[in-house]
Amino acid sequence: MTLEVETGEQQDSRRAQMLSAALEVIVERGFPDTRIADVAERADVSPALVIYYFKTKDRLLTEAIRLAEDSWYAEGARRMAALPSAAMRLEEVVAMSCLDDGGGETWSIWLDLWAAALRHPEVRQVREQFDEQWRETIRSIVREGLAAGEFEPVDASDFAVGFSALLDGLAIQIALEDPVVSPWRAFELSMRVAAQLLGFSWSPPTRGRRGRVGRRSTPAGPVAPLPAGRRWPESSGST
Repeated sequence: MTLEVETGEQQDSRRAQMLSAALEVIVERGFPDTRIADVAERADVSPALVIYYFKTKDRLLTEAIRLAEDSWYAEGARRMAALPSAAMRLEEVVAMSCLDDGGGETWSIWLDLWAAALRHPEVRQVREQFDEQWRETIRSIVREGLAAGEFEPVDASDFAVGFSALLDGLAIQIALEDPVVSPWRAFELSMRVAAQLLGFSWSPPTRGRRGRVGRRSTPAGPVAPLPAGRRWPESSGST
């Protein structure tokens, strides 16, 4: 009798299947209450196989988010490319942060990631990479706006640090379902700050035109959509 050896393509598919299951379970239960056995059951594999692929639960968490982040930024880049101005692209970034139809539940995985990063070096390193990519997204838009003459002179790096912190802070309030900070209030406050600091005019879009997101929907493929607040909605089409 011979053992069947999986091809590289089969291994990639199996790995993606487990990562998708991990995202679903983490969103439902929270990272602290997610067990390897839970993920294995959802993916219809053995716990030993999950451990074989990812070694630890921390690595499973970070790899799940990393895979979803890659998909998220690729789709976001496609949608952003269709927008003609830096101001519109910045509005899209704010919308993806604040106007997630999933509400606070979709931000829960990021809260778990930040909490785990305090005590786990492996998670901390990945968190730093994710947050730097987030800041670079904002920084590059500001630089484009400066080059095109859309924005008043600012330090793009300083703006990215401050503005990303503002968005993340408001997103925490949304995740906690603070009665004072609704998604639309957070969106409008953030855009007013951006417009004032960058020197462009802005007025709130019609609410019915906000971007679609679907982080809590059942994925059609092997990789679940990112269950976190940073999600690219459809263009709102306003400046």
